[in-house]
Amino acid sequence: MTAPMTTTPATDPSDAVSPADPAGRPLGLEVSGLRAGYPGRPVLHDIDVAVPAGHVAAIVGPNGCGKSTLLRTVARLHRPDSGTVHADGADIWKMTQRQAARRIALLPQSPKAPEAVTVAGLVRYGRHPHQGLLRQWSRDDERAVADALDATGTTALAGERLDRLSGGQRQRCWLAMVLAQHTPVVLLDEPTSALDLGHVVDVLELVREVAAAGRTVVMVLHDLAAAARYADTVIAVKDGRILAQGPPRDIVDEALVKDLYQVDADILRAPSDGAPVVVPKGRP
Repeated sequence: MTAPMTTTPATDPSDAVSPADPAGRPLGLEVSGLRAGYPGRPVLHDIDVAVPAGHVAAIVGPNGCGKSTLLRTVARLHRPDSGTVHADGADIWKMTQRQAARRIALLPQSPKAPEAVTVAGLVRYGRHPHQGLLRQWSRDDERAVADALDATGTTALAGERLDRLSGGQRQRCWLAMVLAQHTPVVLLDEPTSALDLGHVVDVLELVREVAAAGRTVVMVLHDLAAAARYADTVIAVKDGRILAQGPPRDIVDEALVKDLYQVDADILRAPSDGAPVVVPKGRP
């Protein structure tokens, strides 16, 4: 899930010390001055993001604003024009491909699996970055696969073919593969796309559990209300720039919704926890 590598550091980046945010929490992901685009078409402009370990960040914004490009650049699938990306304290562009794949895992939109692959076979792919000429399949790999299946509630599906499962089941299996990769940073590009409400809740609650176990999760979401409920930090992107970022209760308001989507909305507060609830009213 990572792009080809160009340089190799003199020292193993796993020796790096993870920096901390102002509150003293170690940073799982730090993006500084990131610019990226395509020939003749700049997309991202001076992106700065810092997400502590154990937190969930949700990237939101209108179609075409650069959300997926940002995620792909962080995942080394797209080389930036400038700026840095640090995962768990190490610069991913100064790593080998295999080293980077041990730091960051990406679940892209509409992932494709080999025909007739079983759930267990799919999840085993997540262990590929940990294999090599001198390290073949081990008990640690088997344990990582079993733990990922258990965490996603897919153990009973291990022997089933992926293409015969429901959409919600398949998404949990893909998440199991990403968890088996056992990286400190997990990137999810629209993980709830095309799921019904029940499965959306299942996936987002699982995301919270992943973060509670100490990993950093950054996901692209179209549903601002879901982002406001399940993310610790919302990163609002417009025209390739960060319009606002911070805790949902601090930044999700009528002005932000109007600026992002050109929609008037009421922002209510959920009775249970005060999370912002977005109620669209129409175009201004």
